[in-house]
Amino acid sequence: MSITNAPTQSPRTRTDSPAGHGRVRQFFDRNDQLGVGIALLLLIVLMAIIAPYFWSVNNLLEVMRQVSAIAILAAGGTFVILTAGIDLSAGSALGVTAMVAIVMSNLGMPAIVSVVLALGAGAVIGAINGVFIARFALPAFIVTLAALTYLRGIVYVGTGGTTLIPAEVTYSWIGQGAVFGIPYAVLIMLLVYVAGWFLLNRTVFGRQVYAIGGNAEAARLSGIPVRRVIMLTYVISGLCAGIAGLIVASRLESAVPDLGSGYELNAIAAIVLGGTSLMGGRGSLVGTLIGALFIAVLSNGMTLMNVESFYQQIIMGVVILLAVLIDRLRRGQAAD
Repeated sequence: MSITNAPTQSPRTRTDSPAGHGRVRQFFDRNDQLGVGIALLLLIVLMAIIAPYFWSVNNLLEVMRQVSAIAILAAGGTFVILTAGIDLSAGSALGVTAMVAIVMSNLGMPAIVSVVLALGAGAVIGAINGVFIARFALPAFIVTLAALTYLRGIVYVGTGGTTLIPAEVTYSWIGQGAVFGIPYAVLIMLLVYVAGWFLLNRTVFGRQVYAIGGNAEAARLSGIPVRRVIMLTYVISGLCAGIAGLIVASRLESAVPDLGSGYELNAIAAIVLGGTSLMGGRGSLVGTLIGALFIAVLSNGMTLMNVESFYQQIIMGVVILLAVLIDRLRRGQAAD
């Protein structure tokens, strides 16, 4: 007679169950948001003490206007990074979409045409990235790095290497207008985050995004259309670049060849500071928004203190490095 010992389930195995994994992810998400939220509050207090005019109404409104474009880019990038991807082309995509909007204004097109074409250009850019990454299984880093380069080249060709200034920008209210003192750009940013939060937390698509970031192969075996979901995340990122491009173009009423250059790095820093893991599967849009506000307050405070631009670049580079280090430490804690 043979005796078969029934396998026992260890606490570690139970924790790795879908429900257990979800509880662990929620625990770290909440703590990440709390940590960066406290850091933001401390930074605001510090800037209020040492930076002149930080608390002035005009300055606070300017901070909110400035953060809107980066925050919207970061919202789209959060979807991508949650699937363990990366989008390095967001800043160049912003430049392309802004150029499209300004060129349409130069041609005398109605505002609605300029807006739709700019948003469409962003979505197409995201779809092209998604096809190469999801369908042809090329590394996201390489695909979006290449896109960063050729999209910037498109902007230089489209602008002729000079600043485009149309006679009239009929949609300038997007970047310059306000309702009850609140800039439209800020309201658009909040709408993007509300819509994104709903997608991630109240839809099947959102659960699929988290599942793919946690384990893409397991997600595929469970019936999730991994390629389609990944491609859609890049379309969302491109669409967000289009929205951000419209805001910047309408605020400046012009398009310059290097518009949006470096924005993608600030967006990624905001995402990671907000608690989204570069390895995918964990993070939230709430944390991303807090991370974007942290970077905006830091940048604004340094400007008010007359910190020279190249020192600001050094400080921002250190912040990005620390954000990646914090992500690495968080992943180590989650694995323990």
